[in-house]
Amino acid sequence: MKGHHITYTIAQLAWIKAHRKLPRRALHLLFVKKFRRRNLTVDALKQLCLRRGWKTGRTGCYPKGSVPANKGQKMPFNANSAATQFKKGGIPPNAKPVGHERIDTKDGYVWISIAETNPHTGFPRRYVMKHCYLWERANGPIPKGHVLKSLDGNKANTDPANWVPISRAMLLRLNGRWSTHYDTAPAELKPTIFAIAQLEQAARAKRMRKGKVQ
Repeated sequence: MKGHHITYTIAQLAWIKAHRKLPRRALHLLFVKKFRRRNLTVDALKQLCLRRGWKTGRTGCYPKGSVPANKGQKMPFNANSAATQFKKGGIPPNAKPVGHERIDTKDGYVWISIAETNPHTGFPRRYVMKHCYLWERANGPIPKGHVLKSLDGNKANTDPANWVPISRAMLLRLNGRWSTHYDTAPAELKPTIFAIAQLEQAARAKRMRKGKVQ
């Protein structure tokens, strides 16, 4: 039929319209049987219904409030699938032990696995930033609105003595927002850069309190 115009009689069109809600294959089967149009394909019938706007009324979605036919039923036991299912309490073979460390390849921070329940997965271990974990064990919670900054610029040095809590505004200043990038500066200049950044940030905060921010 490809390349040829397909014609339908008025009676055939009326019959198709009256039965338009049938699935297209079932509609085609009945139409061919009734009108002996054996050279008519399913796709041709589909295109006719599409052109005429004769839709089945189905959306392909379950109606709101419908109940699945298998609701409340358990999956039948299958020995093959059961052999590969996770067992309750099982530990994945690639799970890392408590104390395992990894380095964030993007930012360079060290992460460590600790014996603390992961609030997102419920797993009995989770990863935390090692420098934060050690600092809080030595000094208590990090002050609200503050972050820890490495004094020597080496994020892999997780010694609590190497980290100091600073405000986020101060962090922007040290990271090059308003001055030289602290981490890439020579070691002998770091204390001076840090002290200057503290003074500049304190002066800015004072201006903000007076409502004279420039």
